[in-house]
This record gives sequence, C-alpha cells and structure tokens, in this order.
Amino acid sequence: MRDLKTTSPSISDPSQAGVAAAAVSYFLWGILPIYWKLLDGISMVELLAHRMVWTLTAVLIFQTVRGRLSGLRDTWADPVSRRAHLKNSALLSANWGLYVWAVGQGRIIETSLGYFLVPLLNVALGRLWFGERLRRAQKVAIGFAAAGVTLLIVQVNTVPWIALGLAATWASYGLVRKQSHASPLNGLALETTFAAPIALGFIGWLTASGGAAFGNTSPSATLLMVGTGVISMVPLTLFAYGARRLKFTTLGLLQYLAPTCQFLIGWLVYREPFSLDRAAAFGLIWIGLACYTIDAVRASRRPLSPV
Repeated sequence: MRDLKTTSPSISDPSQAGVAAAAVSYFLWGILPIYWKLLDGISMVELLAHRMVWTLTAVLIFQTVRGRLSGLRDTWADPVSRRAHLKNSALLSANWGLYVWAVGQGRIIETSLGYFLVPLLNVALGRLWFGERLRRAQKVAIGFAAAGVTLLIVQVNTVPWIALGLAATWASYGLVRKQSHASPLNGLALETTFAAPIALGFIGWLTASGGAAFGNTSPSATLLMVGTGVISMVPLTLFAYGARRLKFTTLGLLQYLAPTCQFLIGWLVYREPFSLDRAAAFGLIWIGLACYTIDAVRASRRPLSPV
C-alpha cells in the first residue's frame, strides 16, 4: 500500500518486531478458511453483510480509542480519495464474497492459487496501467504463470475462475488504493462505510423475513459472525505495523505465507483433491513466483543509478 512508508530497521526499533507482526498478519489471513468453515451452512451474502458491518464497527471503535478519526474525516473531504475508496468498496465486496463462497464450496486450494497469482498480476497491471518496463525475469515469471493457468484450462478442462476472480479483484484493489493516502484502517473504514447501508438493509430484510441466521442459530455462530469484524481488522493492523518497519522485498517474501497456509489447509486439513495435473499447473506458477522473487531481491540490492 502506498501510504505505508517502508523504512530501514534501526537499533531502537529492530526489524524483528516488524517481521513478527507481518508474519503473524499473513498467517492469520492464511488460516481464515478454518474460521469460515465454522460458519458452514450460513449464506455467503449474510456473512458478507455482517462482515462489512462488524468490520466498520471494530475499526471505528479502535480508531476512536487511538484518536485517529481525524484522518478519516480528511480522507472523506478529498474527492479523489473518496472516489477511490468507493471503487474499492465494490472490489472488496466482490473479493470477500467470492472468497467466503469458495471456502464454503470446498475450493480452498483454488483460493490459494488466486493469491499466489496476485504478485505477478500486479506486475502485469503495472505494465498495462502505468507503462512500467518489465525486466526479463518479470516477463519470464508472467509467462510461467500464464502457462500454469493454461495447463489448468487444457488438462483439468476447467477455467480457474475463482482464482482469477480473487487475483483480479485484489490486484485491482491495490491499484486503486494508490490513489489515496489514507492509512490502511481509515481506508478500510471508508470502504465499509460505503457498503454498510446496503449490508444493513439486507440484514434488516433478512431478519424481517425470518431467514436470518444471526441470533437464530447457535450462540457460538452468532459470536463468530460478530467476530468477523475483528478477524478483518487485526491482521491489517499488524500488517501496517510490520510494513512500516520492513524493506519492501522482505514484505514481498512474507506475502507467500498466506496462500501457502491456505493451500496446506485445503489439501491436508479438508482433504481437497489435488491431482497431478493440478500439481503441474501449480508447479509452473510457483516457478514463476520464484523467478519474480529472486529478481525482486536482486533489484533491491542494485545501487541506484546516478541522476
């Protein structure tokens, strides 16, 4: 995210704290499928609506306690930032909704594929949107990823639309996010604010029609639905803390922790099928990620050219 300033670690503020915070944030994002599996049987739309409402509630309470709401007002007053977060509200809704639905359908491995693709899609969007020049290794990485997706389509005879949808919405979210200088939490508050009226309207209609799961299932399920606000806010808070204390390349390496956890949970915990054809496709994408990561590390070590 653009508004997170990455600085070199200092003795007084060791990078270990940043690594720990970022690693925990990615780990928490990675194990989210387990949380959503506990809410099996509840419709994706109701879960999404409650997640929007409770995330907004949690962030507003947290930012009020910290005295950071002035930043939210400043962001709202800026038309460019306001439009950016309105767009991102739609992208976030699509991403969260698709993810929760996919987990409920037993397609956790495919969600992990989506988030493995995000770094490479970011590079491609940088080329298409900003005209950024791609290094040879980046082109090779994108080529391997494209080959992996093509192999899935040809050999498995299916378009990995869940993975592509998650990757596209999340990469686009990051692209639009560059138009705002709001802090991560204030940005999230604004995005959920835009979604909250629709979410509250749906919850009200569902409750009036007698179809709401909230309050009508087990107490644990109701508490878990309220907790969706916390599980959305806490990882982002830890990520913001870590990102300010780490080099971008370090953060880039840690980002693979989340989809790796998702993949392992889908394969080992919930026993989702993982055929040789799918393994070959994933292998091509992982090779692409390796090329991308090695190139990013090397690029970060090169001295800047004199102006």
